[in-house]
Amino acid sequence: MDRAEAETRLLDAAEELFYERGVQAVGMDQVRAASGVSLKRLYQVFPSKSDLVLAYLERRDRRWRARLAEYADGRPAGRERVLAVYDWLYEWFCEPGFRGCAFINSFGELGAVDPAVAETVRAHKRAFRDYMAALVADAGESGQTVAPLVLLAEGAMTASAISGSPEPARQARQGAARLLAAR
Repeated sequence: MDRAEAETRLLDAAEELFYERGVQAVGMDQVRAASGVSLKRLYQVFPSKSDLVLAYLERRDRRWRARLAEYADGRPAGRERVLAVYDWLYEWFCEPGFRGCAFINSFGELGAVDPAVAETVRAHKRAFRDYMAALVADAGESGQTVAPLVLLAEGAMTASAISGSPEPARQARQGAARLLAAR
């Protein structure tokens, strides 16, 4: 098995296990077993668990933001594109196995003890905020709406994970629509 295949298999296994069970609850041997990659090869590709966690988060960031952009950018320009973010969140929250935001979860577990994880999470959240700011600007809306719109989305992620319901996305969309209409 070449390095690229081993990396893909390890990241696939880590993503499933870390997201389902939490980063701290999953050991490297569990990732090895789920991936079918030897322990020696695992440590050649990812010398530490921290390296694996960072790679998992970075890959998840790219995928998450690409899925969101594909969905929202396919909607009519303007306010509807901003509101499409909340529609996408609703669909994401309805997915089987949804367990909240992997970045919020990882920060809660490791943010205080692993500065690299904390910075990776912050970078993801900055990128989401920047994406929302671009949507707001393209819609001709005030930049002052960006922070509340992001908070509505972030709050929906947390509330949905805790409640087990996708409804917070709809509630956040309603709040976002009201905020945009008030401007």
